[in-house]
Amino acid sequence: MEDVDVVVAGAGVVGIAVARALAQAGRDVLVLDAAEGIGTGTSSRNSEVIHAGIYYPKGSLMARFCVEGRRMLYAFCAERGVAHTNCGKLIVATSLAENEMLAGIKARAEANGVEGMRLLSAAEAQAMEPNLACTAALLSPTTGVVDSHAYMLALQGEAEHAGAMFVFHSPISGGRVTDAGIELDVGGAEPIALRCKLFINSAGLAAPALARSITGIPRQLIPQGYYAKGNYFTLTGKSPFSRLIYPVPVPGGLGVHLTIDLGGQARFGPDVEWIEPSADGSLDYAVNPARCDSFYDAVRRYWPDLRDGALQPGYAGIRPKIVPKGAPGQDFVIQGSTVHAIPSLVNLFGIESPGLTAGIAIAAHVAEMVAG
Repeated sequence: MEDVDVVVAGAGVVGIAVARALAQAGRDVLVLDAAEGIGTGTSSRNSEVIHAGIYYPKGSLMARFCVEGRRMLYAFCAERGVAHTNCGKLIVATSLAENEMLAGIKARAEANGVEGMRLLSAAEAQAMEPNLACTAALLSPTTGVVDSHAYMLALQGEAEHAGAMFVFHSPISGGRVTDAGIELDVGGAEPIALRCKLFINSAGLAAPALARSITGIPRQLIPQGYYAKGNYFTLTGKSPFSRLIYPVPVPGGLGVHLTIDLGGQARFGPDVEWIEPSADGSLDYAVNPARCDSFYDAVRRYWPDLRDGALQPGYAGIRPKIVPKGAPGQDFVIQGSTVHAIPSLVNLFGIESPGLTAGIAIAAHVAEMVAG
């Protein structure tokens, strides 16, 4: 049994940010991930959007950490030369009924502290984006796009500079809570048993299963994991828009929206496809080309000039849901000792979008929770 100070499980954007925050606070940090490198799961299979903080209920962790994290993320990227753009986005209505929804979205955003939201007439929106078809729109000027991998590399570099170590191909198969800390059984080419004073479960999609594998964590506090796959299709040819274009939200997600990567490539998605793991526990990231038909219908509501055959299968991500299909929306769940009475444990559950935007703010909160 080897003793270490802090173990962070999961080298996605939130795990890396937490490792950086704790290492900079003077802790000795070891990051373990079953994959071959950083950000191979949800952190690299998303829209790479810097979210403003619009949609989340006032007072929720999602709202708080998205707004705080967005401001911190822009500053981080500007100071360190991480590629990003503050392009803005339009949330578009395509019917009179949807027009009425925009005012409510604006009010929720402003309650969360989002700056600069502005209702636009159809003519005002089309003056900004001539290819857009809409009946009204809502401008979010603080939304942007970031190179997610470059961002994670920058976080990793600062974590390592502060002394954190990253070890890959190192799955955690189980463990137990003890009075001296949490003991972990770590697999891989050279299996090892570790005992840590502090364990941060930031395993994303695998976080609920990892918590259940550790004896002594109260089972009633561990949520069930659900999987909402999001498929993306890329556009052949030049993007018709300079800003991100979002329809009004739909249950389970934000609708089939258009985002533009830093290379100018337009992509549409994600949709919402609830899935189950296969018999061996693996998840299917393949994009089913047949789902493209529904994309054409959705996109043509705000871009009627989309040509047949212009969309190609891109990639897919999976949202780490902790509520089932049809249930009300979830919030981030961050469990410290005040919840489970285990001073050596922090569980992070349901860190889906806007986790990429919120990562640095979540990390600061975790560091504050465990200080001292």
